Amino acid sequence: MSRFTLIKAVLGPVMRLMFRPRVEGLEHIPGDGPVILAGNHLTFIDSVVLPVVCDRQVFFIGKDEYVIGKGVKGRLMAWFFTGVGMIPVDRDGGRGGVAALMTGRRVLEGGKVFGIYPEGTRSPDGRLYRGRTGIARLTLMTGAPVVPFAVIGTDKLQPGGAGMPRPGRVTVRFGEAMEFSRYEGMDRDRYILRAVTDSVMTEVMRLSGQEYVDMYASKAKAA
Repeated sequence: MSRFTLIKAVLGPVMRLMFRPRVEGLEHIPGDGPVILAGNHLTFIDSVVLPVVCDRQVFFIGKDEYVIGKGVKGRLMAWFFTGVGMIPVDRDGGRGGVAALMTGRRVLEGGKVFGIYPEGTRSPDGRLYRGRTGIARLTLMTGAPVVPFAVIGTDKLQPGGAGMPRPGRVTVRFGEAMEFSRYEGMDRDRYILRAVTDSVMTEVMRLSGQEYVDMYASKAKAA
């Protein structure tokens, strides 16, 4: 039994009881082959809820600080997060974005599911912010389809994105798979990258019902 299967078997029922997830459109995720899950990011527990509701294991990038803690708590956090599919990457350095992109590419070329938040960081106010074009580069480099998704309600259970979440209901909504094979070989054209990214974010906005802000969330946080 894999560590992911063990974690899902043991903690899955607890998470389902705590968050009572309502899942819509799960059938849009292909049963095999590479696929990118791209969605909104409201709070930390988004990355806990997503593996619980998906049948396939979802790999995603996470801050390396989640797995380098010391003591029993640090070891348990590292065991859990790497077990559910988190790949630790130092994203604070100048090459952090490249490392994240190449990690996602390796996951997809291995025929697996890669989860990504195109906003690049948690929304500071519950609105949906402009997507970064790494999502477009990934789908154009690998040919993997993009399944947009929206997590709804996690910000009410964990306001501010920190501390222990409260019990409550969460909705996870998946849209139809999007493919961009018509742009094959154009992963360095910035206009194509922006168009592909914006089309994905439009679907995420439709699924989530969030107000859209045409600026990066990181800039909003810094303002």
